[in-house]
Amino acid sequence: MPAETARFFRAKVAVISDVTPSFRRFTFSGGDLASYGDPGYDQRIKVIFPTATAGLDTMPSAEDWYTTWRELPKDARPPFRTYTTRAVRNELCEVDIDMVAHDVVGPASAWIASAEVGDEVLIYGPTTHHSGVSLGVDFVPPAKTENYLLAGDETAAPAIAGILEQLPQDARGVVVLEVPHADDARYLPRHPGFDYRVASRGSAERHRHLVAAVRHAVAELAPAGRGAEVEELDTDLIWEVPRTAKGGAALKSAPLYAWLAGEAGAIKALRRHLVSGHGVDRRAVAFMGYWRLDKAEA
Repeated sequence: MPAETARFFRAKVAVISDVTPSFRRFTFSGGDLASYGDPGYDQRIKVIFPTATAGLDTMPSAEDWYTTWRELPKDARPPFRTYTTRAVRNELCEVDIDMVAHDVVGPASAWIASAEVGDEVLIYGPTTHHSGVSLGVDFVPPAKTENYLLAGDETAAPAIAGILEQLPQDARGVVVLEVPHADDARYLPRHPGFDYRVASRGSAERHRHLVAAVRHAVAELAPAGRGAEVEELDTDLIWEVPRTAKGGAALKSAPLYAWLAGEAGAIKALRRHLVSGHGVDRRAVAFMGYWRLDKAEA
């Protein structure tokens, strides 16, 4: 029987630390995490939270767990949200996951606000038996990329941090990040080849900095070209990661590779600007709508 490449891991909160005003790091521990995998970059995982009416033991764990979960009564479904693996220490059976702390508007933000050491969650992620391309990794640049553009709001910051830490030192590009507070700017690790354009939103209109800074960066990094027609997607989840049939990069080389993530409406508009407005090859633009402004689920 082949080894599992992804599964549910049961873990306890071991340490809680506020990295910045908006970013709270949860270090999870447990013997089960010895086989937790780390394909790298922006590896997506699911964190399942217990509620008063749906404990962790009620979470379906078979291969088609999502279908079974959807068929459960709403109050019997443990809520889950998507996050990014921040660090893995298999020898210590520890995993770090950074979450955005903000006003309580849903089950995830409620858990983040009230979690204590010893609290348990389930984490659905890759195992150490995983090999090859992970579908949970959306940063899939061409082998030869002249410049990178990494852009998003605070929900994208942990993924951007992981990408910056793992890119080679000779990589070049621009980071655009919009965060709630000025002190959140220190969250990102430094990379010698990147220009950081990070700004706090404060009381300003959401996405104002993100949109303006991305437009400016694209004009600098991408040669002017004829725009391509962009198919409009009217779905709740706006997500496209160009890949080959085998899961690798869609292009062998590109003058610019853009990775955009955050609120779906803003990210969709930025992708349209890059491709249709500025002529960036759509196969060199990965965009992920992590959440929607008109659909609070935190």
